[in-house]
Amino acid sequence: MTEALVCLAMNIYHEARDQPLLGQVAVAQVVMNRVEDTRFPASVCEVVKQGQTYSWNPDIPIKHRCHFSWYCDGKPDTIINQKAWQTAMFVAEQVYTNKFNDLIEGATHYHAQYVMPEWAASKSFVIQINDHIFYRWEK
Repeated sequence: MTEALVCLAMNIYHEARDQPLLGQVAVAQVVMNRVEDTRFPASVCEVVKQGQTYSWNPDIPIKHRCHFSWYCDGKPDTIINQKAWQTAMFVAEQVYTNKFNDLIEGATHYHAQYVMPEWAASKSFVIQINDHIFYRWEK
């Protein structure tokens, strides 16, 4: 498995492993939409790991300042649920190779339904899939 697929699968696992398959696909598609959008980094791993870093060490993310919360929440990123990991790897491969139709109409952002980030007001609502609400950042 390539580094890009591992990064995508890690994001699916940590952001959406408790969601049905459709929700996991949508989370993965957000990453891929960001890769295609010039306002974000151009690789899967850079998108997944994007966030504020310390000026004295750009390799260390500032806790709770990443685009995907799991990446810099201070908790271990250990894979515990092997079944969920296998599903995340399957979804990552399918989305990476564009095997699913665009479920989220080009959405580049999402959040859990129980939070309301300030950025949401400046984005266009697309769809809610299970516990996540998806938005498009208009150009």
